[in-house]
Amino acid sequence: MPPELRAAIVQDARDGRVLMFAWMDAEAERLTRETGDAWFWSRSRQELWRKGATSGNTLEMVEMTADCDGDALLVRARPAGPACHRGTRTCFEPNPAQLELGWLAEALRGRAGADPAESYTARLLAEGVERIAQKVGEEGVETALAAVALDARGGTESRREALAGEAADLLYHLLVLLQASGIEPAKVTDELLKRHGFVRPEHSKGARDTT
Repeated sequence: MPPELRAAIVQDARDGRVLMFAWMDAEAERLTRETGDAWFWSRSRQELWRKGATSGNTLEMVEMTADCDGDALLVRARPAGPACHRGTRTCFEPNPAQLELGWLAEALRGRAGADPAESYTARLLAEGVERIAQKVGEEGVETALAAVALDARGGTESRREALAGEAADLLYHLLVLLQASGIEPAKVTDELLKRHGFVRPEHSKGARDTT
């Protein structure tokens, strides 16, 4: 006999965005509460599965509550990467993300308290904004030079890899700079969305819920 299931809506604990929808049976709920990782029940495979078991994109449960009727669950979690198997942050975005850096920003936050002697990220943060800004400038120049070399000397695979590597260094240092400056990456996302006409709807201040 199939287990009794409850709908589980997963929400990002950081900003409230809905990440995915899945099903939980009693065992999945127990494992989620006991391990801190989100577990679900697969109706197609008829088995339990842990989110991120193969991809590494786990969901760290912060809170799990039932709705007023007890037939649905809200799981507030911290995602370690894209929630969707297509590579998008959520399962409700129409196109696969080509570049998702939320997982990296989350990892950098976890390294802020590490020993600077053992962590490059912690060492940068300890040196302060001015030093990190200098590194962003250096990596920006190196990225630009790699792009010029690729354009002038032909698109060989080694030059493409060199540009990708320099771009990765630039994005890493930029995220560290944002962290040191107290700017959440989501704020940059919101600005880009606004510039391209995709304004995230928000409730007006003082608006009353009349539903």
